[in-house]
This record gives sequence, C-alpha cells and structure tokens, in this order.
Amino acid sequence: MFVWEVALFGPPDTLYQGGYFKAHLKFPQDYPYNPPSMRFLCKVWHPNVYENGDLCISILHPPVDDPQSGELPCERWNPTQSVRTVLLSVVSLLNEPNTSSPANVDASVMYRRWKESKGKDKEYENIIRKQVTASRADAEKDNVVVPLTMEEYCIKSKARPTVPDHIDMTDFYDDDYDLGDDYSDDEDDDEDEKADDTDDSGTGKV
Repeated sequence: MFVWEVALFGPPDTLYQGGYFKAHLKFPQDYPYNPPSMRFLCKVWHPNVYENGDLCISILHPPVDDPQSGELPCERWNPTQSVRTVLLSVVSLLNEPNTSSPANVDASVMYRRWKESKGKDKEYENIIRKQVTASRADAEKDNVVVPLTMEEYCIKSKARPTVPDHIDMTDFYDDDYDLGDDYSDDEDDDEDEKADDTDDSGTGKV
C-alpha cells in the first residue's frame, strides 16, 4: 500500500521521446504531511537523478524552511500535493532539469555543454537516446504501447453523455425525492395520533 510502481512516458519532441521509465514511489506513514520518495528502476542519465536512481526534486523535499537549499517554501512539499502533481512535475523536470543544485554533476556538465552548443555536442544526447532505446524492452514486457506524438501523449477528457430530448431533467428528483409531500404527510399523521389521544375536554388525559 505504501510502495507504488509507476511508469513515466518520455514527453514528445524531447530527448526522452519514446522512453518508458519505471520507478517506485514510497510513501511515509504520515503521508500526506510528508512527501513520498521516488527512485527510478532503470538507468536515467539526468542532472537531478542520483546514480542509484533516487530523484532530487523540490516538490518531494520536506516542508521545512532551509535557506541554504536555495528553494522557496512554496516549491517544497505540502499536503495539497498528490501523486498526479508529483508525476507531472517529474515529467516536466526531464526536459528542463535544475542544474543549480545537481544530483549528478557529470550529467549536469554534459547537459550544459549540449545546451550551450545548441545540440552540436552530442555526448549528453547520445546517452539519453541509448537509455530510451533500452527502456522499450520494459514496455514490451509490460505490453505497454508508448505514445510518440502529442495527440497520443495527452489524454482527452470524455464528453458528457447527451440526454434525449424527451427526458425532462428538471423533474429528475421530483418523483423519488419529494421530501416536501412526505414531510407534510408525516406531520398530518402525527396530528391525527395526538387527536386520538385526547378526550373531549382537551386536557390530554385519556
């Protein structure tokens, strides 16, 4: 119950496109007052991922004030966060790493060279693409089809079911939940019972 296995799809139009990255989310006993931790089960070469797969991201840091971290309190965990917001933040982090306080210094240096060279320095890119290719074996094993386009990647909300014209939804609750009539009927019954229990003198004694 406290350990979830999740999988992230690499966002389209990024180096991670086509990737299938599995990870464990471990929840503390006092969740949601403290954040879960996240560890990738496959190799992920990224400035904010340690070599053992542990993820370093502000949203999963405890809600304490630490001026030396360089993080604002609002960037850290709070009980209103959810698994959905965590995973969305991680997906965003894949393509936009935080290099100011990297967990993997070598990956951070490579990423900066790749960024500054506008893609001409291929070292960082080649490592990522190899890991993306390797991750597809896990997707095949799990019978998962990895989305490659933005249309496949984004889940569209389902349209609300239409109601036929001959059904009047304004009277939907009137037939089954006419509390006004039921309540008034109960009051009438109570008054009848009181009348039966009184004598003609109106003293209330039988």
